[in-house]
Amino acid sequence: MATISSSLRLASRMSRLGTESAFEVLVRAQALEAQGKEIIHLEIGEPDFATPANIVDAGTQALRGGWTHYGPSAGLPQLREAVAADVAQHLGIRVQPSEVVVTPGGKPVMFFAILALVEEGDEVLYPNPGFPIYESMIRFVGGKEIPYGLSEERDFDVNVDEILEKLTDRTRLVILNSPHNPTGGVMGRAAMARLAKELAGRDLFVLSDEIYDRLIYEGEHSSIAQFPEMREKTIILNGFSKTYAMTGWRMGYGVMRADLVKQVTLLMINSVSCTASFTQIAGVEALRGSQDSVNSMREEFRRRRKVIVEGLNHIPGFSCRQPHGAFYAFPNIRKTGMSSRALADALLNEAGVACLWGSSFGASGEGYLRFSFANSVENIQKAVERIGAWAKANS
Repeated sequence: MATISSSLRLASRMSRLGTESAFEVLVRAQALEAQGKEIIHLEIGEPDFATPANIVDAGTQALRGGWTHYGPSAGLPQLREAVAADVAQHLGIRVQPSEVVVTPGGKPVMFFAILALVEEGDEVLYPNPGFPIYESMIRFVGGKEIPYGLSEERDFDVNVDEILEKLTDRTRLVILNSPHNPTGGVMGRAAMARLAKELAGRDLFVLSDEIYDRLIYEGEHSSIAQFPEMREKTIILNGFSKTYAMTGWRMGYGVMRADLVKQVTLLMINSVSCTASFTQIAGVEALRGSQDSVNSMREEFRRRRKVIVEGLNHIPGFSCRQPHGAFYAFPNIRKTGMSSRALADALLNEAGVACLWGSSFGASGEGYLRFSFANSVENIQKAVERIGAWAKANS
């Protein structure tokens, strides 16, 4: 490799970008595996199931059928129609294809919405603990990040009063995530109705991250877009990765007012041009084909949830509430006397269990760990045993 003699001068905005610790831990875990150590992966937020066969077949046929060229930047018409119909069916709201934009993954919806709406100095409310890219993107565009908490005492539901107290004339965007990563909390419909009523008269938008909407174990999913007064003010972020085990296909979508779709499409044109055509054909099959695989995966996640929560609650120093959605357990580990980062590092290096430290999801995540139960029951049981043995040996 050639020696680099000059320094790299970056734009100052690059210093404001954060990262996603799940990928950092995955690399470290894989390095340990390369040394011959057995690691149980509970760090990455990815379904361990194969993409359903009918979707793979549709994608394969699309490749062979010539769907390998540029498509419209906002997405293929047939997928935009399928998304509009699917959202209308599940949320009970009228959605037009012109209100849908298809992106290569869910993150671009988040990034483009923030780029399009947030000026330097504008305030954005976001959950803390929460998906770390929220804060990263707010900072990157020069916005002011205003975190709101999700407390264990409230079963990680949103405290509407806290959001209302933090609203100002500079608030441009409020980010909601339900079901929630990393806690597994689900926002109650009564709280959502109250928040909708309070936000309706304000000049702001809500970015509603609903990527885990099909992974709810009690009750039904609610969206703030279901409240008529918030329909035009809401941007729904969703995709195929979690519901259909399609993380590597890189396909998400946003549902928003049509004039904002045009602006997000302009950002698509200026960045990635379009989402891969053959993956979009597979996406049509995902939405319109059999949903048996979705139901089967959810029930398997439900079984795994029981195993990991019960197992963690038997480990000294750990206390874990049952998540109501997504596929994450978020145990309180304060009684261990260790920081979340130190404990996560110890479990990886000494017990062979990869997980994430709570503070990687924001300062309010300190005192917790995140375990993904997107792994087999056998491996989850083995992980719990290892953690329990490590805790006993180090108490």
